[in-house]
Amino acid sequence: MSVWHGSLRKRKLTGGRKRAYRVKRNYEKGAFPAETILGEPKTRCTRGHGGNLKIKVLSAKNASVTDPKTGKTEKAEILRVVKNAANVDYDRRGVITKGAEIETSLGLARVTSRPGNDGVINAVLLSSREEKS
Repeated sequence: MSVWHGSLRKRKLTGGRKRAYRVKRNYEKGAFPAETILGEPKTRCTRGHGGNLKIKVLSAKNASVTDPKTGKTEKAEILRVVKNAANVDYDRRGVITKGAEIETSLGLARVTSRPGNDGVINAVLLSSREEKS
């Protein structure tokens, strides 16, 4: 069964039923989230709109970490997922999404890319002031 993001079968504001005026279209299909976790590097390629390929990171153990003070970017090993504010369940399971805080070999960093859509994990080092809060 595929995920479908549509509103044809919702109810009206009055509570009455909306009748579907057409059937579901193939291009309206959605997909389940990639839910990137820490582990051996694993990716999946899916076909996007217009025949474009979308690379989804299913698991990874390295990230490209940028130091905002020096402007240098280095490949760093991800040690653990510290916090994920996107979802309480993701926080518990250690799922990496945009905005998640990860501990790397260079220090604490925040993910700036969308691993399930971009195919890479990019992060920015947090300053010591942000780490304490």
